[in-house]
Amino acid sequence: MSPIASAVWLVIRVLTFVVIIDVLIGYFLDYFHPVRRFFDSLVEPMLNPIRRVLPQTGAIDFSPLVLIILLELVGRLVVGILA
Repeated sequence: MSPIASAVWLVIRVLTFVVIIDVLIGYFLDYFHPVRRFFDSLVEPMLNPIRRVLPQTGAIDFSPLVLIILLELVGRLVVGILA
């Protein structure tokens, strides 16, 4: 694998873990906690376009799951092209 493909794969992995961390700390930390605000500021710009497209499902938010799937697809596509 080329160094550029490895870097892209690393970025996709980091973004995936940031989304998972954001979802998990959303259950435990107050909305105004600085750590949660930091992770929300990283993840929300990626989730907002997905939330506009997905239908409302009540209390369950599927947009992080869709984002993780899209990150995986884009990562595999880009790494496949670069490798």
